[in-house]
Amino acid sequence: MNNILITGSNGQLGSELKSLEDRFENYKCFFTDRQTLDITKFDEIEKFCKENKITHIINCAAYTAVDKAEEDSINADKINHLAVKNLATIAKENNIILIHISTDYVFDGKNYIPYKEDDKTNPQGIYGKTKLNGELAFKQSSAKGIIIRTSWVYSSYGNNFVKTMLRLSQTKDSLGVIFDQVGSPTYAKDLAKTIIKILNTQKLDSFNAEIYHYSNEGVCSWYDFAKEIFSLSNIDIEVNPIETKDYPTPAKRPNYSILNKSKIKNEFNINIPYWKSSLKECLMKLKGNK
Repeated sequence: MNNILITGSNGQLGSELKSLEDRFENYKCFFTDRQTLDITKFDEIEKFCKENKITHIINCAAYTAVDKAEEDSINADKINHLAVKNLATIAKENNIILIHISTDYVFDGKNYIPYKEDDKTNPQGIYGKTKLNGELAFKQSSAKGIIIRTSWVYSSYGNNFVKTMLRLSQTKDSLGVIFDQVGSPTYAKDLAKTIIKILNTQKLDSFNAEIYHYSNEGVCSWYDFAKEIFSLSNIDIEVNPIETKDYPTPAKRPNYSILNKSKIKNEFNINIPYWKSSLKECLMKLKGNK
């Protein structure tokens, strides 16, 4: 029996993994959050891993408040970088396999073709910089495992763009949504299923912080994404396209966030759903939750 530690279990991805617990073959899962396990404290993680004979870690914990990170760089660095360094060091010392979740924000968004795993990184804000430093800390540790970069994550759990749009539509007749940033939405449930499939292949002990990209198939702008949310939800609201410059934020967002997923699809035989199909599934779940 393998014992797997899943950090950040109350977030979007962690919650989806928890909902799919019965799919973990020959794994006993330990779901933790910041209250039950502080991953910024080395001794606390090491003690937990040894007491529970942990063989694998999925690190879903992250500081994801992109704008807030600009003025809270110390905490962002603690969670996105130093905590990953802790996990990777402990993984290396105890022969634990680590799966770490990263982000498209490690790139500057100036590409015009989908980003491959070995493309040059150039994060534009604190969030992206701390996430990249987490990746580098994992690599430098020589721990076994993989890094999965993803983008535009949403779920029926937690806070995300889909839920924000639905909430705003209850009080507004019209919305302005950015149309000059493009990417691929990622349904956290699809990513969770992919992580479990990769885990169950039992191949991960041959990887040293190997990087993979994952998002749903297809491309859209935030404007297109919003329009589809309202269309599938039968919500009658006016959606107006606006430019990034018309909606200034503390953190700079990448204008082009499309990830090339050939590597993960080919190496692990992954079939990735189209973003509109997954959005429909999530909206149906949200409707059922009411």
